[in-house]
Amino acid sequence: MISVVNTVDTSHEDMIHDAQMDYYGRRLATCSSDRSVKIFDVADGSQTLVADLRGHEGPVWQVVWSHPKFGSLLASCSYDRKVIIWKETDGTWEKLYEYANHESSVNSVAWAPHEWGLFLACGSSDSSVSIISTTGELASFGWWVEY
Repeated sequence: MISVVNTVDTSHEDMIHDAQMDYYGRRLATCSSDRSVKIFDVADGSQTLVADLRGHEGPVWQVVWSHPKFGSLLASCSYDRKVIIWKETDGTWEKLYEYANHESSVNSVAWAPHEWGLFLACGSSDSSVSIISTTGELASFGWWVEY
């Protein structure tokens, strides 16, 4: 039998385009036409807004969590042609990296299996897919892009 376990009032000001649970099912990330990404703690049936991330200049289409092996990383993509990688450090979320070289809306993002490393595929309306990855130690987070 399937039943609704919980509902979350996100307080987004426009349509929600995506909602993704983290690896452990403790956090929920949502994104919306209101240009925001919101992160909620949903452990134990509660719902607490943890972060309201602003950085996109258009509707945000999709969010995706990285594997926890890499820490708390979340990628988002938007109509504004940007991909933003967000990182949580000591309970505070910040923009870690922004990629804005697509010529049209970025509609989809997906992390590769963690065994391959930290690779993010980004699909755009400009008919291209970019692959973003980090070089060296994760602490330094130098990023490179391939098409």
